[in-house]
Amino acid sequence: TVGQKTFEPFGEDFATVNPYLGSDGVEPFIRVCREEGKGIFVLVKTSNKSSGEFQDRILTGTGDRKLYELVAEKVRDWGNDLIGQYGYSEVGAVVGATYPEEGEHIRRLLPSSYILVPGYGAQGGKGSDLKAFFNSDGLGAIVNSSRGIIAAYTAEKYSHFGERGFADAARAAVLDMKEDINGSI
Repeated sequence: TVGQKTFEPFGEDFATVNPYLGSDGVEPFIRVCREEGKGIFVLVKTSNKSSGEFQDRILTGTGDRKLYELVAEKVRDWGNDLIGQYGYSEVGAVVGATYPEEGEHIRRLLPSSYILVPGYGAQGGKGSDLKAFFNSDGLGAIVNSSRGIIAAYTAEKYSHFGERGFADAARAAVLDMKEDINGSI
């Protein structure tokens, strides 16, 4: 249950939260952030191709404001009083590397939020896409590549490692990712 030790089973520090239920669905997680020093990443603009079906919808009566922008503003509001000693809130956002223009806009809306950036690698996000997700000091974004690392041996570039060498392929993919990102920010 959220009201007690929500993150207890795995001892995680952050959880991903879907804002589709509204504030009363997110508030219990924010309470845990406040009481237990944990954090959440709220889905704002996800990396999947069909994310725009809902997230890019124009809100009636707002000019050209999109749903993901409203969600980003809610992330900011929910996290305003949870900014820690290093200047970042315990309420962050998930914003896909596959949408760098939107990421740049969301970063401006959320200067004090961590942004979890999935979609690097297998989904098409590149190091050159990532600068917009970081603050000017090079901090504030956490780039994730799951499939691109754990299944690296299946990619042509790392296929010489073979299935038995999956760990070496993963290591090579991580080192390449690190170089690509560091060379871009």
